[in-house]
Order: sequence, then structure tokens, then C-alpha cells
Amino acid sequence: MSVVEVHNLFKKYPSFELKDVSFQIDKGKITGFIGRNGAGKTTMIKSILNLIHTDGGSVSFFGIPVRERESEIKKRIGYSTGTVNWYPRKKIRDIAGIVKRFYDTWDDEAYRKYLRLFQLDETKTPLELSEGMKVKFNLLIALSHKAEVLILDEPTSGLDPFSRDELLNIFSELKNSGVAVFFSTHIISDIEKCADDIIYISEGRIIGALPKTDFMKKFSCDGEGLEDTILRMERGVEHA
Repeated sequence: MSVVEVHNLFKKYPSFELKDVSFQIDKGKITGFIGRNGAGKTTMIKSILNLIHTDGGSVSFFGIPVRERESEIKKRIGYSTGTVNWYPRKKIRDIAGIVKRFYDTWDDEAYRKYLRLFQLDETKTPLELSEGMKVKFNLLIALSHKAEVLILDEPTSGLDPFSRDELLNIFSELKNSGVAVFFSTHIISDIEKCADDIIYISEGRIIGALPKTDFMKKFSCDGEGLEDTILRMERGVEHA
């Protein structure tokens, strides 16, 4: 079942265009959004969240147009840029105490559950957290208000291989509980490890938006892995 639907999204800048982007995100699936730096990943994410004005197209969450009931929708989703923009010198427990006032869906039991799962010390401040722990902190806040969709922009960027692998395992656990996880990355191996669906963007245009197995069948040559396929496509070499 799709929880996010994007149709013909268009955004024009003087030197870049997001061109007629269409795709969907399904409940209980991990969707990997792959593309090189500058391909339009962050622009697309900001567009679907209505953080920037678009020039055309439509976006709906849970069947509701985002522009009509944005506040209601954003209570049901979690968004992370991979960095923490909270009060850097406040303790995690104090930040959580402030944030929970804005969500009638806040669940203290869930907060405690993910605090343990992510092995976060709530007496620490964001300044004291490693890059991996900062990502987990953002996830902690989102999941504590029962986010049904996670929109994550480059969450594994800058993490060491162990922390990246740990985070991908968390994504898999979340999808098993019905959460839709959408994350952008330029690290192809992360997509290969955990994604159910792949959305590949190049120069502002969606080249493919398919289940991973179908994506490989359509675009890969014999003996190619996903990384080989994407690199060949980025070089402009046609399917053999």
C-alpha cells in the first residue's frame, strides 16, 4: 500500500531542473533513493515535504495532498538530514521533553524502547554525540511520536562502515513493524544491502523507480552488481 505518492513534480532553478518526478513509497518497505551528488536528491526531498516552492506536480501522504493539510501530515512523518539541529547544549531528555509537547501522538514507552535500542544516553547533549549517534537521536525523536514514514536525507553519509551497517539493520527492523523508510544516498552498497525498492535519479530526472529485483532485470547487464549498473548508467553507456 502506498503511503506517499508523487506525480509530475517539477522545480526549475537557473542552472538545474527537477523534471516531472513521479514515484511512490510503500508501507513496510525500504526505498533507497540513489544518485550522485548534485543529481537532485535533496531538492526532491525538500519539494515533497513542501519545504520549497515547486513549479508543478502534486504530492500526497496517506492519500492527503501535502499542501492542504501539511501540519496534520507532518505529525505522522519523521524527517532527518543526518545531522542534529536541536539545542546543542541541552540534554537529550530535556530536548525530548520540549518536543513531546508538539505531538499528541508522543509515546513515552516508545521513547524508552528506542532509547535502549539505539543505546543513547539521555543525559548527554547533541554536542557530545558521535555522527552515528546523532542520526540515531533524530530517529529516536521521530519514532517516539509514532512516525509512519521516515524521510532521511543521506543518513549514512560520514558514518564509519560499522555504524552504517548498524543503521541499515535498524531500518530493516523498522520496516518489519510497518514503517515506510525512504533514504537518499550516493553510497550504492547501502542500497544493495537493505532496499526493497530503488529510485534512481540523474540530472534531475527519475531514470528508474522499481522494486530492486525488477530494477536489476531492467537495467543490469549479465554479471553486473547494482554498483556496476549505476556506474555504467552514470557514464552514459547503454544496456548491452
